[in-house]
Amino acid sequence: MNTYDLIIIGGGAAGLSSAIYAGRALLKTLVIEKFSYGGRVNDTPKIINYPGFKEISGRDLINEFRKQAESFPTNEFAFGTVKEIEKTEDGFVLRTLRRREYTAKAVIIATGTYAKMLNVPGETEFAGRGVSYCSTCDADYFKDKDIHILGSGDLALEEADYLSNFANSINMIIIHEEGKFDGNKLEVERIMKNPKISYTWNSKLEGINGNERVNSLDILDLSDNTKTRVTSDGIFIFAGMSPNSNFVKNLVEVDDFGFIKTDEAMRTSVEGIFAAGDIRDKALRQIVTAANDGAVATVYAERYIRKRGVL
Repeated sequence: MNTYDLIIIGGGAAGLSSAIYAGRALLKTLVIEKFSYGGRVNDTPKIINYPGFKEISGRDLINEFRKQAESFPTNEFAFGTVKEIEKTEDGFVLRTLRRREYTAKAVIIATGTYAKMLNVPGETEFAGRGVSYCSTCDADYFKDKDIHILGSGDLALEEADYLSNFANSINMIIIHEEGKFDGNKLEVERIMKNPKISYTWNSKLEGINGNERVNSLDILDLSDNTKTRVTSDGIFIFAGMSPNSNFVKNLVEVDDFGFIKTDEAMRTSVEGIFAAGDIRDKALRQIVTAANDGAVATVYAERYIRKRGVL
């Protein structure tokens, strides 16, 4: 069994920021990532609000994070899916789906979020065949097509702007009354000037139809409760995010949506376990706040370890 001072679960902005601070503190650290370092940051084609970079892609930014984290000899990196954390007298035992076990004196959970599904008829059936949750992944498949986007938050607005470089036309299905968005004013102004983008207000998606691929959508007008079927070559769903916390929801305290509750020091309800980034119950989920969380979590994790006299 491999033993570490600190194990960081998740290799996104929060996890890699944690690793950078762990490296500076000379903590023997393992970062366990489930799939791809950077997580959902990789899906962001353009970032214009991270200090120090006027404009950079999410993939390029996270590569800078990772290179810096990997520069510390005390940091190790592994791929795996943590399925269980057990608290012991000496610290914690982490078990992965591949039956690997690791021990740590402290743990930082930085597993982020995943795209929320609506569970409307046809959504699961046509996933990957006209239903998408990632514009960077699938934009090429919709070149010169007429598509829809569900949502009006920052992510939906940014992705609409990006997808307009590929699609022939984009219609955004928005639950609010005309003119009301959930995103920031800069992105709203940007897409309102885009001739390829139109809007269906005060409406919600009721169903997704097709044969081999999506060819139409059922949209409910909330003002008069009438349903209309419209033609569409595909739909991108940006209806919010759900936390990757199932593996610890019976261990640490979470809110009604599954986000982990922490204090300002990123401490969870279990002593020695910290949480950082989008997995937290917090008001703002951005790359810059995730990086901040990671730094704070490691500083207090180190203090916790030293206080216990096990470092």
